[in-house]
Order: sequence, then structure tokens, then C-alpha cells
Amino acid sequence: MSLLNFDKKLIPLDEWVQAFVDWLVFNHRDIFQAIKTPIELCLKGFEWVFTGLPPVVVILLFVIIAWRYAGKAVAVFTLVTLLLVGYLGLWEDTMITLAMVISSVFFCALAGIPLGIMSGRSDRFELLLRPVLDAMQTIPPFVYLVPVVMLFSIGTVSGILATIVFALPPIVRLTSLGIRQVHPELIEAALAFGATSGQVLRKVQFPLALPSIMAGLNQTLMMALSMVVIAALIGAGGLGNPVVQGLNTLEIGLATIGGLAIVLLAMMLDRITQSFGTK
Repeated sequence: MSLLNFDKKLIPLDEWVQAFVDWLVFNHRDIFQAIKTPIELCLKGFEWVFTGLPPVVVILLFVIIAWRYAGKAVAVFTLVTLLLVGYLGLWEDTMITLAMVISSVFFCALAGIPLGIMSGRSDRFELLLRPVLDAMQTIPPFVYLVPVVMLFSIGTVSGILATIVFALPPIVRLTSLGIRQVHPELIEAALAFGATSGQVLRKVQFPLALPSIMAGLNQTLMMALSMVVIAALIGAGGLGNPVVQGLNTLEIGLATIGGLAIVLLAMMLDRITQSFGTK
């Protein structure tokens, strides 16, 4: 028998993966419900804020934040963007998308910044983490939508989990880069003055790495927004819905306004978060 006989499948990897996922689903459902609960609570909190408050309050909130941190031009652009999505009839979808994106970025920061700090301070940990981040960035999102749906069912929470997997690597990588770019002489000086390892991290490395961390947060935010349409395919809702509906029914106008709202929202959030990094 030739070793290069490719007519038959010799490694049933697909069957092994299917068996592993089935085992997880049927034997560890409680674990996945425990993972799902905090994400669902966080999402409901942001949705309550954005959809429960009057639109004028939400608009003023974002305009004030933009004015305070990014200047008058970005504040005007924020005002025009939010008014436009409202007049297009996409206000509720936009608020749901905002809640999803902010929830995703919150959990990405919660996991990504500590992982980035550990990666920046340990070559061995960075070596182990790098292939995982490479896989997360290169695997097409449609590939891991299937196990996410199997483990957590369809819905907004599943969309957020898929977004977290997709958007996590930039903040981890840029946090690690920022920690590693701190000049060794500064660390040596802090240690010479009696600072502990934790004090060096809090008072030297983290403050100096903050611009890089904020750049990672900005990139994570942009990647989270790019998942809006894909997440809508598994029932996540938000601005992906009109795009998917327009695609299914060939309504080019509906898909256009959905795509336009996503682009404008991405530009608005990008300008505001970039200003956080420069400040």
C-alpha cells in the first residue's frame, strides 16, 4: 500500500473534532452556561442604557465625549452620524450594535491586557501564546461559528463570543509590544531604587506602554465592528440584520443603508478611541 495514496481519508480529523464537540455539548453544558451568563448580563446592561435612554440623551453623551477628547470636528461628525442613522430608521439596530461592540471590547480588554502583560514580561509565555494568536487571526470566522453555535446556541451572546475570539489578538499583541518597548534602563533604575516587580509594572511599564495598549484597543474595536454582519448570520441582531436581509432578498437599498451605518459608526468610534490614545 502506497503511503501517498490520497484516494482514501487516512486521518479522520473531522470525526474527531465532531466527537469532541459533541462530548463538550452533552457533558459540560453547565460550564458554557456559566461562561454565557456574565456576557449576557453585560450586554443587557449596555442595551438598557443605549435603548432605554431617550435618543437625545445618547446623542448628547457621545457628542460631549467626542468634544472632550477628540475636538470640535469629531464632535460635529458624531452628531451628524447619530442623527443620520436615526433618520434612516436604524437607531435601535445601531444601539444594539453599540452594545454588542462595547461588550465585546470590554471582555477583550479584560482578558487581553493581562495576557499581553504576561507575554511582554515572559519570553516563554510569549512563545506559547503566539501560535494561538496566529490561529485566532487566520482562521476564517465562518469556521468557528459552527462550534460557537453548537456550544452556546444561536443569538446575540454567541455573536459576541465569536467577536471576542476574532478581535482579541490585536490588544494582546500590542500590549505585549508596549511592555517590551519600555527601555531596560528605566526598569533597572526602578529596581535600583527598591521597587518591587509589581511596582515596576504599575508605575513604569504600564504607564509607558499605555499608548500602545490604547492602539490595541482601537484595533480590537475596529475588528469587533467588522464582525457585525457575520454575527448577524447566527441571530446576533444589530446593523448586520439589514445587510443580511438585503443580501437574502436582493434589496440593494436596504443593504446600502445598513452598510453605510456600519461605516459611519466605525469612523466615529475610531476617531474617539484614537483620541484616547493620544491624550
